Amino acid sequence: MKEIKFVKKVFIKGKIKCLTGLHIGGSDQALSIGGVDNVVLRDPITNLPYIPGSSIKGKMRSLLEKFYGVADDDEKHPVYTPDKDTKRGKEPPKEGMRLCQIFGVPAESEFSEPPRLIVRDAFMTEETKNILEKLETDFPYSEVKTEVVINRVTSHANPRQMERIPAGSEFNFQFIVNIFEGDKEDEIIEEIFKAMKLLQDDYLGGSGTRGYGRIKFSIDELTYRDVDIYNQMAKEKEYEKEIPEELK
Repeated sequence: MKEIKFVKKVFIKGKIKCLTGLHIGGSDQALSIGGVDNVVLRDPITNLPYIPGSSIKGKMRSLLEKFYGVADDDEKHPVYTPDKDTKRGKEPPKEGMRLCQIFGVPAESEFSEPPRLIVRDAFMTEETKNILEKLETDFPYSEVKTEVVINRVTSHANPRQMERIPAGSEFNFQFIVNIFEGDKEDEIIEEIFKAMKLLQDDYLGGSGTRGYGRIKFSIDELTYRDVDIYNQMAKEKEYEKEIPEELK
């Protein structure tokens, strides 16, 4: 088994701004309140909507897989792994291998290596919370959008209601990138920046083809902690890499 030796952790921190309404589905148990068909995910303690790290990370990986042409239509195992190419008698592409290194692979995969990227849940900023508390929104910190589905055969209209986070809302995000000995550090960071830019030009959450889920990343901090910093219990240092203009 390959020896894994820690080098540093790179921290990418900033804000996610919703340029259009955002819907990331929550539990159907909330349907009895107000009769909304599709509710948003909320923190059970604060009742504030939040963006799960799994949604951000999964969409970033999916977009990069399509970008490099390694996306797989296998419904049982939709995540790309080198095992699939190996079993088909193909040489796994370097791009696919790099995505596995960054984002990880399913537990059942024969390819084993710790994922480099950690994506924290993104929680609503205090400023957005205060603004939404002053507004008369349909639900606390959210709005309800009524849509109409038209049956193309009968022309029958079937209205439905979607709860979503209002445009203009902001959330704090944090990515942590683990760098180990032998890693091509610059390539890993560049792939993450590329995935963020792809996501900005796509959508996050549901109903993206109908206008939902357009977001903007704004990186406020790019820092790191290496072995010496952890040994000295010191504060992280500024990471010497330029932030892409599209992510500022």
